[in-house]
Amino acid sequence: MVAIRITALNKSFGTTPALRNIDLAIEHGELFFLLGPSGCGKTTLLRHIAGFYQPDSGTIRFDAEDVTRLPAFRRDTGMMFQSYALWPHLSVAENIAFGLEERKLPKPEIRARVEEALALVQLPGLGERRIQQLSGGQQQRIALARALVVRPKCLLLDEPLSNLDAKLRLDMRTEIRRICKEFGLTGIYVTHDREEALSMADRMAVMEAGEIRQIGAPLEAYRNPAGRMVADFIGETNFIEGRVLAPDGPGRFRVDTALGPCLARPNRDDWTPAPDSAVVLSIRPEALAFGGVADGDANRFPGRIADSVYLGASVQYRLRAGESILLKITAQNPKTVLQPSEASVTAFAAVEDVVMLPA
Repeated sequence: MVAIRITALNKSFGTTPALRNIDLAIEHGELFFLLGPSGCGKTTLLRHIAGFYQPDSGTIRFDAEDVTRLPAFRRDTGMMFQSYALWPHLSVAENIAFGLEERKLPKPEIRARVEEALALVQLPGLGERRIQQLSGGQQQRIALARALVVRPKCLLLDEPLSNLDAKLRLDMRTEIRRICKEFGLTGIYVTHDREEALSMADRMAVMEAGEIRQIGAPLEAYRNPAGRMVADFIGETNFIEGRVLAPDGPGRFRVDTALGPCLARPNRDDWTPAPDSAVVLSIRPEALAFGGVADGDANRFPGRIADSVYLGASVQYRLRAGESILLKITAQNPKTVLQPSEASVTAFAAVEDVVMLPA
């Protein structure tokens, strides 16, 4: 395993900036995610770590070693691509062994390590198969075995599950995390799938337009987003614009909104917004419920059910509140389903679930 330190990294392609002043520290044995929309720079950053790109400025260190200008083959990383990049004219064993043969290891050691890698990804005895004889999930495991067989300091994964069906993706999330933790690998994983990141990551960096917007553990990023972009990208949420009225006790503020008064907590403990400053409230759909204990007149949202979608484990509602605002509400483990009607209902949210962000 290896700790990675990236300092003041910049990269442009022609006149288009791709990475802007990236500072990032990834610890030994950490499974770290680079998360963001298409074109945000996450794959470009991964390719700098791998050694496929060189920055315009800045440094990359593996522990104490400066690898910024070191070629990819000398960095001792294992790379798993979105397309798997398996050679159809080679057998499974030959695909896995390719990196070992490049390193000119003895043939008996190559055979032993290939069998070890196949066992690791739970595909023992498939070495003689052709790639075309494997399912998509098996091909994905072979690509993982090829990355692991060289015993890398760091495992780099570029959207490795995007070509799999939903059930296989769930299975492989568990498998990749198990392997990384079992062998103490430092892993850097690129994805735009927020569920993948939330379920697998030790920590994550949310990126936009070549910059890092927030670094933190999944729970921290979800519960305390740094801003509107992170709140919106990391999961579904309702945004309500408002203005700060006054503090209302430790760590909470009264906010005036188009839906009435709200009590909210700031997304950071060190932020104290001034009275009358513009803010945005973020309320996750699962934080809203029909019924509960109201905190005075705040965080009560009367309205009418505009739409309901039953999903078995949950129901997704849209509540028409006020003249033009539709609130998304998710009810877990529903016993009944409210149908769209003109009847008035009221949704409630606890203060700790109403997060105040800078406007």
